[in-house]
Amino acid sequence: MSKPIRKDAKRSRPKRKRSGGSRLRSWGGLIAGGVLVVLLYVGLFYHFFVSPLSFRWRAIYGEPDYPAGFDVMGIDVSHHQADIDWDRLRNANIGGHPINFVFIKGTEGENLTDENFNENFYRAHENDIVRGAYHFYKANRDAKRQARFFLHQVHLVPGDLPPVLDIEERGTKPLREFQRDVLAWLRLVEAEYGVAPIIYTGYKFKVDYLNTADFDRYPLWIAHYYEKKLRYEGTWSFWQYTDCGRVDGIRGTVDLNIYNGDMRRLMGLTIPSPSEPTE
Repeated sequence: MSKPIRKDAKRSRPKRKRSGGSRLRSWGGLIAGGVLVVLLYVGLFYHFFVSPLSFRWRAIYGEPDYPAGFDVMGIDVSHHQADIDWDRLRNANIGGHPINFVFIKGTEGENLTDENFNENFYRAHENDIVRGAYHFYKANRDAKRQARFFLHQVHLVPGDLPPVLDIEERGTKPLREFQRDVLAWLRLVEAEYGVAPIIYTGYKFKVDYLNTADFDRYPLWIAHYYEKKLRYEGTWSFWQYTDCGRVDGIRGTVDLNIYNGDMRRLMGLTIPSPSEPTE
């Protein structure tokens, strides 16, 4: 006799084995997904971090980009460039063009003179490079004292570029007071030399804090790095386009600049002799 089937008994089902092809397809999908994630990450990293600074990368590794359409080249130096070999520098070039002018740090705040100023200032003149001198402005210090200190330490002569006010910090004063103090420095120094000083500042700083008619009468030396074309829409005289330049006679990097004009116009910007009318 056959045995009766118990109601609670479960039928056993044979386990299905996973084929090798299915496993391969699963691993292939995971690998493809991982590759897509990596490519997406690389693309985003390049777009947000590498591409905007591509000029900087090339400059650091010895492939600087020189703005097209300009022939009058210059540099600016301070103690950060240490001892400069001026005999080599006078024959150096930037993108095939000679170095026509140099801005030299003179003073900072109310009582600091750049340790290499006197040497650099004398040697630039000795090597027939048009020279200028700048003051690094300290926003929370007295503007008139800074102006008087600059005038005491720096003695420009006819043929030199106008004095330069380097403005990079905003300080804690209200904007109107800050602007009033900057104008006080500019006007005091202009009264001494009879020429409008040059304002040096960054692109964003100019737009945010110095973008009024009071400042538009001063020649502008603007810093805006790693751009093929300066985006500032106003009138400008000098453009500092990289801080990663390399020239013969200077160890390490140096700021590179262009003048927005030819040599005749550059010389017309310099401090005139007492008998010469100003342009």
